[in-house]
Amino acid sequence: MIFAPVIGRHAAFGIPRVSDEALQRFLHTAVQNAAPDNNVHVSKDDNGVVTLQLDVPGLSREQLQIRIEGKQVHLASVEGAPRSLRRSWELADDIDTSASTAKLENGVLTLTLSKLAPIDKSVQLSIN
Repeated sequence: MIFAPVIGRHAAFGIPRVSDEALQRFLHTAVQNAAPDNNVHVSKDDNGVVTLQLDVPGLSREQLQIRIEGKQVHLASVEGAPRSLRRSWELADDIDTSASTAKLENGVLTLTLSKLAPIDKSVQLSIN
């Protein structure tokens, strides 16, 4: 059985109630945000370098912020930018920020993200 919200209408005017309009806006936004990103191209090479290409027309370098936390990449537009942008991705491996680059050219942001090489924490003990 499928349940769908029913919009009640004001009896005298035949228009939706304010609370029902708010619910419809919320549901519409939730459905749009759940849709996959069609303007993002992700590729990975044999060395584990991940390349993300994202269309960001109308935004300059100064209007974009990129934050990397372990395996997560966060991209957002700054306040006052002509359009609002907020995206996040989680990769399989931790990201080496010193070997990663970001490039904006002709409205396409290209992030080249290198994976962090594992650190050998083994210690060799001498026998007395």
